[in-house]
Amino acid sequence: TSLALQPVIAPELIQGHVHLKCTYSPPSSKLPLQYTVLWSRLSTPGKRDQIHHETTLDSFSYVEMDGTNLRLGDTVFCTVTAFMRDTPEQQSLPEESKGFYAGIKFLPESLQIAEDGKEHILTVLSTVPIACPGQDDSCKITFQLSTENLDSQLPGPPDIALSACQVDLLQSPCSESSCAAATVTVTAVTDFTRDGNSISRIRAEPVGWGDSLWRAYTPKDVKVTVQDLPTGNCYSFTDPHIITFDGWRYDNYKIGTFVLCQSTSRVFEVHVRQWDCGGHRSATACNCGVAAR
Repeated sequence: TSLALQPVIAPELIQGHVHLKCTYSPPSSKLPLQYTVLWSRLSTPGKRDQIHHETTLDSFSYVEMDGTNLRLGDTVFCTVTAFMRDTPEQQSLPEESKGFYAGIKFLPESLQIAEDGKEHILTVLSTVPIACPGQDDSCKITFQLSTENLDSQLPGPPDIALSACQVDLLQSPCSESSCAAATVTVTAVTDFTRDGNSISRIRAEPVGWGDSLWRAYTPKDVKVTVQDLPTGNCYSFTDPHIITFDGWRYDNYKIGTFVLCQSTSRVFEVHVRQWDCGGHRSATACNCGVAAR
């Protein structure tokens, strides 16, 4: 029957190398048990490859992330079966751990944002320790961040902006499925055009010196959907007739320099200069200059 071994995978740094440890709780009885532990990785959806197989007296099992049999980006499982030393043919039902994703995670995994100027926090975290064998000072992995427009209908620069071009993941103790983390903010570019929703992606690539485990690793991209928002318009035309953002209409025949519009929340304003352009019958002013910031 099942012994409720409850196998769990956790990362561990041993002598500067990343290992995964599968622990399982033996029953409280003093039975002389042995364990068969099978490690596997998800190769394609629904298919697994065996990595390691061992029989042990211990209530734990290790496997090293060597970059060959077990690489960053893999989802790993351990399956444990118990049996009595005297009767190895009588085995308990195999019990499997939850899949452990070993690599870089973005939280959230995808973003849906709008052209409203709001900043959205994107967390970059590593589920495994940052290893720098032979290096005693500050140990870190640097990721270069880049953005790309995925919309084939609207080619051009992406509709998103990042607060930083790179992030550093510093070595720190693992806790709650995070062994290193950094944050960056993502903002939709307000382009003042009705160009529809767009799709962009954020890519992170390790740069500079690093352990061979990280050197050939590129995390999964983050998909960002940007919702297009309608743009307000105001006008000043001919002698000058003015239509405000909310549709009010009036005239300003005076000569001088005026604030046409000014934002109360950011550094944005437009000044207009009006000068005499009338005939002999009546004084008329027309726009002759504009300044904006």
